[in-house]
Amino acid sequence: MSDAAADRPTLLLADDDDTFRSVLARALTRRGYAVRPAADVAEARRLAAIEPPEFAVVDLKMPGESGLALVEALVALDAGTRIIVLTGYASITTAVEAIKLGAVHYLAKPADADQIVAAFGRLDGNARVPVSDTPMSVDRLEWEHIQRVLAEHGGNVSATARALHMHR
Repeated sequence: MSDAAADRPTLLLADDDDTFRSVLARALTRRGYAVRPAADVAEARRLAAIEPPEFAVVDLKMPGESGLALVEALVALDAGTRIIVLTGYASITTAVEAIKLGAVHYLAKPADADQIVAAFGRLDGNARVPVSDTPMSVDRLEWEHIQRVLAEHGGNVSATARALHMHR
């Protein structure tokens, strides 16, 4: 590794979408990070065990364990790792859990490299974020309820379906 590469902050990029991961890795490399890509939680854990990253971008929904398990593992390795959870399956429940587990930010896809870098730099919340005047739709309330029950059952779809008296 060259001296210039050694000076770059390390960033673990865990996302199961090969194309998205590749494009984002190139974009983050151009922005000064030494990116280590991983296609799933198991691979990301292996990479992090070798060298805990300074930064991490973690997809929420991947095959096998969820990105929340990776957030927890990364914080256990190094509480100073700045973690962003990135997802196409955003919900209030998973956002709250990600932050409680140690993520510094939660972004809904599509998010670009500039938004991710900006989120790494945000240290505080924003009390001026506008509060919506309209309540959530019934569909969104239903989605949030299902996500909360799913989280209560550790991501087990069958147990969640039983608890909600639904067919899987």
